[in-house]
Amino acid sequence: MAMSNDKATKRVGILGGGTAGATIAIRLADLGLETYLFEKKASLIDGPPMCHLHAGGNLYREIPDEDCVALLKQCIDILRLYPYTMDVRPTVFAVPNRDEGLPEDLLPRLDILTQAYRDLIAQDPNNKVLGEPEDYYQLYSHEQLIELSEREQVAVPKTLDEWVIPAAKHLDLNKVKYPLIVVQEYGWNIFRLAASAQLALEGYDNAHVFTNTQVAQVSAVECSDCNNANHHVSKWRIEYQQQDKDSTDQNESIEVDYLINACGFRTGIIDDMVGVDVERMVEFKSSYITHWEDAGGQIPEIIVYGARGTPEGMAQLTPYPGGYFQIHGMSKAITLFDDGLVASSENSAQPKLPSQYLHYIEDGWDKAPLQARSQQAIEYIAEFVPTFNSARTVGNALYGGQQIPGKDDTLRVADVSLYKHLHYARAENVKASSTLLAADEIVAQLLEIGLLEKNLAANTARYTHNWSYLAHNDSAAVHEVAQKLAKQRGFPVAMAGVNHGISELALDSLTTAEV
Repeated sequence: MAMSNDKATKRVGILGGGTAGATIAIRLADLGLETYLFEKKASLIDGPPMCHLHAGGNLYREIPDEDCVALLKQCIDILRLYPYTMDVRPTVFAVPNRDEGLPEDLLPRLDILTQAYRDLIAQDPNNKVLGEPEDYYQLYSHEQLIELSEREQVAVPKTLDEWVIPAAKHLDLNKVKYPLIVVQEYGWNIFRLAASAQLALEGYDNAHVFTNTQVAQVSAVECSDCNNANHHVSKWRIEYQQQDKDSTDQNESIEVDYLINACGFRTGIIDDMVGVDVERMVEFKSSYITHWEDAGGQIPEIIVYGARGTPEGMAQLTPYPGGYFQIHGMSKAITLFDDGLVASSENSAQPKLPSQYLHYIEDGWDKAPLQARSQQAIEYIAEFVPTFNSARTVGNALYGGQQIPGKDDTLRVADVSLYKHLHYARAENVKASSTLLAADEIVAQLLEIGLLEKNLAANTARYTHNWSYLAHNDSAAVHEVAQKLAKQRGFPVAMAGVNHGISELALDSLTTAEV
């Protein structure tokens, strides 16, 4: 069955309902386009693991300062679109004794980021969502940490010192260099992000979301000089099948005026259909969910630096409510995999992941290797947080394939590739924070080729972050949907919450991110 295409209505098809596809769909639906979003899974934004908002890229010592400033800008932008997804708490960064680097090496970058944050606030006071600029980062000496370790832990921290008390108590202070760096990088909750996107799209009559839907084929409908490499396409046909619909095996189809490939690690499949040559990599990664009853209350995120992919790679302990913790260990025994990084070939833009990892993505982890890696993750963290050895695995993980455009596996800042003559765009988001920027670039092209009217009020509203769904939904609404999603995906319901959300008062005034 094919849907008719009203000549007066401009349609956009978005393939993939991850962070990129869902965010682009919100952006385009808000501008009045008939927006069709296709997602293979049962709900939106159910992909590779995320842990915190990289508000400055401090996790990545190897990327240039300008990329860190770009990440800071993107994170503030995306936080204002999805405010109810954040867990407001600091992140502690420690350089271990075994590492060749020094904490002092990072201070010039932190000063650059602090000034960049001040500049963003000067441009728009509503950008002050990470607290005061002078509080963006703080340093703690060995002596200060010893003193804090002797204080009584506070169940619900309110000051930075109170947040650092549990870090001082639980970290092995003899295994790290000083000063310790504490940065306002907040937690980012994937269940609340999925819930926010779902609620936002439900608010638009012109947003059509097809979950549990497999796209079978895309093909050019209106094409000039199709046998030429520089041919022009003005319409695409999307053939798809809804998996949960009682029907025959016959595909349905729809014609769209613009096609957006947001298929994440599967983007190469669509590139091959479209006929676009591109180099990319795909990496399978996993983080592990554990439960730790001995934390003594809420704690900050704790990150211990290390060289990526080595046996001493970065260790990352991310807190959730209810005593649950997500663990990254950037070694090939834990988060990374010996054969988990693959590249495209001359014959196809789609890198081929080993079948085992595709099986995990499609059907879930096998119990034995999941248990083994989860236990290794606990032991990895316990080297620096000794009391964490009492943590227990819970039999689940956050995992998936991550696309990396080009040949540089250290790339952390990328957004979109545009093909004006094909009415085609490919989202290339290595980090979820860049998805709104990708949407803006697509909007600019849609304006250029006449699929959007210029000077739309809704386009101006985007840059003031006047998102309509925020007027109708609050943290409680997001929390309710997030709980359902966590349960559906087999995770503890507590992980759908945040210990400290951005306050309603702060959102109303948009002047500070109070907790």
